[in-house]
Amino acid sequence: MISLDDLKTLARPAQTKIVLLVMDGVGGLPRAFDGKTELEAARTPNLDALAAQGTLGLADPVAPGITPGSGPGHLGVFGYDPLQYRIGRGVLEAVGIDAPMGDLDLAARGNFCSVDGQGLITDRRAGRIPTETCVKLCAMLETVRIPDVQVLVKPVREHRFVVLFRGEGLEEGLSETDPQEIGKPPLPVRAELQHATRSADVANQFVAEARKVLA
Repeated sequence: MISLDDLKTLARPAQTKIVLLVMDGVGGLPRAFDGKTELEAARTPNLDALAAQGTLGLADPVAPGITPGSGPGHLGVFGYDPLQYRIGRGVLEAVGIDAPMGDLDLAARGNFCSVDGQGLITDRRAGRIPTETCVKLCAMLETVRIPDVQVLVKPVREHRFVVLFRGEGLEEGLSETDPQEIGKPPLPVRAELQHATRSADVANQFVAEARKVLA
């Protein structure tokens, strides 16, 4: 990937604007019964017309063979090398809503989900609740108290929210709680780096208290 320093030498001031439309996931994967992706099988007259009148190219947001998550994917689209600039989803989400962040903050992105009586996930996005409901739930979660840590919970949109854990000694390097499928309970947070042990404990305390508040 071209460096930011090199990009600066190529950039020129302009009066025009660019609309960047990212159709995330539209390419799809080949289907078993016909070997075509969703895009190959679909009727796309408008996309075909744009392609015929435009200039086509190929960009790889990270590197060949790497399927990026949302964070690295966005950084790559905007010209940052995601292998050099590693920014977590929590920070990106917090910046996106102008949440007040400081040096003592650990940011995490969250989804509200639905669970059954046994605590098993039935909907990983809580039916995409209205944003107004998300605002009310976040206000409830801000009542959670963790010793020596301030907890800020900010709504984003629909089922999405951001948690800021504010305190000394909080470091990145945590696993997620989402098992990526329904019918399973949320996973405990694990420290993937040795220095993140306290952060994992704080996150697990928050999840446990959140269950009580939302029950």
